[in-house]
Amino acid sequence: MRAAIFYITLAGVLSATEPDLPRQAPPQWAARANPMVGNSRAQKAGAKLFERECAECHGAGAGGIGKAPSLRQAVVSKAKPGALYWIIENGAIYNGMPSFAHLPEPERWQIVTFLQSLNTR
Repeated sequence: MRAAIFYITLAGVLSATEPDLPRQAPPQWAARANPMVGNSRAQKAGAKLFERECAECHGAGAGGIGKAPSLRQAVVSKAKPGALYWIIENGAIYNGMPSFAHLPEPERWQIVTFLQSLNTR
């Protein structure tokens, strides 16, 4: 019985925190600056990488599909770049997002650059 209560509570906590994934990034990661901020070439490259790596779940326009949330939310555009990078690198396994650590670091920053441009266009 205790195990069932634990798992029900854990599931509730995880689902309640899904929109706030950027806030779950460790402070040392969240504090990292995007070395490609303001770079239009990095933004375009990030858009191509997003289409290849992320659009299957988050949609071609990043509007979300099914359980995968829209990335056009303020929580994403206002997130610290390092927090977004941390999510991309580590994934959000409990929410169904895999890690993208297989991508080279510059490509992960390009995706961050693209994501942060979504609500500014």
